[in-house]
Amino acid sequence: MSSPKARTALKRLGNDVRGARLRRGIAVADLAARAGTSPSTIARLEKGDPGVGIGVLAGILVVLGLVERLADLIDIRKDDLGLALASEQLPQRGRTYAAKLRKQIARAPEERVGQKDIVDPDGAAF
Repeated sequence: MSSPKARTALKRLGNDVRGARLRRGIAVADLAARAGTSPSTIARLEKGDPGVGIGVLAGILVVLGLVERLADLIDIRKDDLGLALASEQLPQRGRTYAAKLRKQIARAPEERVGQKDIVDPDGAAF
């Protein structure tokens, strides 16, 4: 892993996992057995090793009672940049059914050969 920021974040994650384990009074061997992994993998995670899989982390978080925090890592409802970019791409105006139908009818007949209608006159749009 080449990113210093990623290494720092993984070390902090490992320290946090270790702190949570110690506050609960769980030994490394007990956590490993309950999470379905080895004590050496727990030690690697606590040291910030980037090779520990996310599935192992999820198992450990289940044992520690913190698994809901995993789903919150990249909560798109809290992604300010992503929400801002998405709102910039929204259309400024909506189109009515009549406008879609006029546009479809206005296309040259040679353009419509072999193509299915985009707007179905019965009300279903595809």
